[in-house]
Amino acid sequence: MEFHFDLIEDKVEFFEAVDLKTLEKKVNKQIEINKAIMLSVHHVSHQMHIDEKGRLFYSAVVHFKAKK
Repeated sequence: MEFHFDLIEDKVEFFEAVDLKTLEKKVNKQIEINKAIMLSVHHVSHQMHIDEKGRLFYSAVVHFKAKK
């Protein structure tokens, strides 16, 4: 039996929430989880959308890269 492990070098994750505070909590939680597998934040992009009923919707994309 042979095991082969590959390191994750890049990882992109998407998040969504109805308020900024919740979005921030989700992103921060995942940052801590990814630190355990030696990934750090490389880039963050976020957007806000207002639907037809006037409700706000927030989303974020976080690009994680392996620590060198």
